[in-house]
Amino acid sequence: MNWNSEQYLKFKAERTQPAIDLVNRINLASPKKILDVGCGPGNSTEVLYNKYPDAYILGVDKSEEMIRAAKTNCPNLDFRICDVTKDLSQLDDDFDIVFSNACIQWVPDHQKLLENLLNLLKKDGVLAVQIPMNLSEPIQQALDELATSQKWRKYFPNPRIFYTLGQSEYYDLLSEISEEFCVWETVYYHIMKSHNDILEWYRGTGLRPYLSALPDVKKAEFENELMKILVQRYPRQKNGDVIFRFPRFFFVAYPKSN
Repeated sequence: MNWNSEQYLKFKAERTQPAIDLVNRINLASPKKILDVGCGPGNSTEVLYNKYPDAYILGVDKSEEMIRAAKTNCPNLDFRICDVTKDLSQLDDDFDIVFSNACIQWVPDHQKLLENLLNLLKKDGVLAVQIPMNLSEPIQQALDELATSQKWRKYFPNPRIFYTLGQSEYYDLLSEISEEFCVWETVYYHIMKSHNDILEWYRGTGLRPYLSALPDVKKAEFENELMKILVQRYPRQKNGDVIFRFPRFFFVAYPKSN
């Protein structure tokens, strides 16, 4: 599945706000070395730089297109290709902060992944993560209904796998693998001017696996059917705006001292 940085950044401010909120919960005064996992086009890495301009910051991502965009958007920072499912051992293990904003939902085996991320930290370092939690939201429910419908299911012989755990599962996991941690959830209410804006948002992320599975001649038809459902399930406000709810789960965790 290919990523499009321009599509992703159409809602840069809204997508970046959770990264700002997460970095503001990190209680380190002067970190020297920071890793941004799943840096995308560099918007989250820029947030880290704005708070810690004196630190060395490395952004990594699996997508070559995203890394090219990040290098263009933030030429003063370092970026490299890295597949976190197999390449983490190639990174240093002395980071003060390992940061990941809206990335690990695409990565399998979160127990192994989080253990590996904690192992990249110094003993007094901090792991800070944000994960979208929108599987019960109308747009994702609509996508699931379409993909499993009689008309469309032949195009999706392998249903999309969601790697995200539940909040209580993350709590239990962090209790086992970290010394100390804090978890919280925030529901963002993004104000959209039209239902097409919701579709544009999802084209940059959650809609991509579905479109990539479809032949080109079917993509527009699929999107048109999705749009009809969005109009029904996201009512307009009195002024014509549309509220696009987006829950996100956060945690900061510290490696075990022994």
